Amino acid sequence: MELRIREGRAVLAGPGGESAREVDPHSLAIGSDLAQALHEWARVASAVGSAARPGDSGAEAGSVVSQRGRQLAQRLAAAMGTSVRFVDPVSGEGVIVDPPAPAPRSELARRLFGTPDPAGEPTPWLTGLTVSAFVAAVVVVAMLALANTLARETNGWLALIASAVVTAGITPSLWLARRVPIVRWASFGAAAGIVIAWIGVLIVVF
Repeated sequence: MELRIREGRAVLAGPGGESAREVDPHSLAIGSDLAQALHEWARVASAVGSAARPGDSGAEAGSVVSQRGRQLAQRLAAAMGTSVRFVDPVSGEGVIVDPPAPAPRSELARRLFGTPDPAGEPTPWLTGLTVSAFVAAVVVVAMLALANTLARETNGWLALIASAVVTAGITPSLWLARRVPIVRWASFGAAAGIVIAWIGVLIVVF
């Protein structure tokens, strides 16, 4: 993909050189803010491009335009997840801008929590932890109610066995759900709730 300027507007071209098909940034899934910033940069670059020559008074403005263009090319590469060829409107030099490398993640974290969120999508910690806390509370109340009822109406060993059966039955589902981007928060909460509930179950039984 190549970032170009055509008649004061930014365009993105695929492979094929000058004959490649050019598209407007607004037609791509890169966000309206980035697309608008590309067009604004293209208008400014067109206005100062002819003045930005060595020894001219517009050289400083040309340097700013070049730097801004590289920054936008980096944002574009990150948004598209592919390399972008940036053609400096002042010097005419072409530079390949690669997308940023994903943050390293340990093998243990990958196995436990699944694949990372897609690039550009922040992890919803506040919402996710709120859901996890709510699910954990529900699981704790449910397991303690079951154990307390069985221990009072029958005997403690039956309550212990029932809690073990519930734990064994739900564990495989929680293990699989940990990889699903949204459901994993409920899975984490349920797992934490089971651990906490077992403390109460042991107190009730013994």
